Amino acid sequence: MEEGITIAFDNKELLYGICGANDGNLRIMESSLGGLITARGNEIHFEGRDETGVKRFRVIMENLITAVKQGEELSPEYIRALAEEYIDNKESSKPLIQIPHGFRKVCPKSRNQSLYINSMRENEICFCVGPAGTGKTYLAIAHALYMVLSKKMRKLVLTRPVVEAGESLGFLPGDLAQKIDPYLKPLHDAMESLIPYEIITRMEETRAIEIAPLAYMRGRSLNDCMVILDEAQNTTKEQMKMFLTRIGTGARAIITGDTTQIDLPRKKDSGLLHAIEILKDIEGINITFLQTIDVARNPLIKKIIQAYNENEKQN
Repeated sequence: MEEGITIAFDNKELLYGICGANDGNLRIMESSLGGLITARGNEIHFEGRDETGVKRFRVIMENLITAVKQGEELSPEYIRALAEEYIDNKESSKPLIQIPHGFRKVCPKSRNQSLYINSMRENEICFCVGPAGTGKTYLAIAHALYMVLSKKMRKLVLTRPVVEAGESLGFLPGDLAQKIDPYLKPLHDAMESLIPYEIITRMEETRAIEIAPLAYMRGRSLNDCMVILDEAQNTTKEQMKMFLTRIGTGARAIITGDTTQIDLPRKKDSGLLHAIEILKDIEGINITFLQTIDVARNPLIKKIIQAYNENEKQN
């Protein structure tokens, strides 16, 4: 039974890239694999508990070597996500997202984000509910761009409800299109962080990407496309029903929202809260809940959310 393996490197830069500062990357792999990893000279040695662990280590190292050679920077989140792919030496739905022509591989930064990515791949309709900064929209757009740019889907439709949060549309300058644009800008920002602006422009010109307010979805049938409804907590029950019944043949929908940021008038019930309650047991529909622990933005965001949550409890 093979329980140990040694990999020798001719290229020191490649070796350093894999080990990381103070062998930090090796320590992350160690915690995931449950064995002992040591680096001496130009070699990395893994002493596993069984043959399965050795096989997993070999596959992970092959992927890391390829990534470093391609110029990837090995973040702790990247390594953890890669290790999770090969639990029991089985590739579990490949939680890493590689967008054709994208700037980098997108990897989940928490277990719940991994479940979210797998959910988007396995279900026709996927809901994701969580606080700001947990990657709800970012991961949804990354997955959708992958599906469209790899020709698995015909187009990407992005939509949001236009609901005022403390400001009135009427006081904003410009015509209707200019008034609506600020509501849709976050969707553009997410895309621009993932793929070159030139590709986004070309896709918009060819209608491979469409961004529109939710009201513009009425009466349509969306076939063979990825559809993302963002800020879904600000839909009414009627709007949510309208949106879900637009999903046509071969289409997949991702609905994201933060139930702590509902900007609807007090007499209106959130379509997101209503939908996740009545649709939770339907096969083909999955609901992922992200928590404060899944916040992937600036670490301060986590503390800010916790402070607000504690204040709300006290009041």
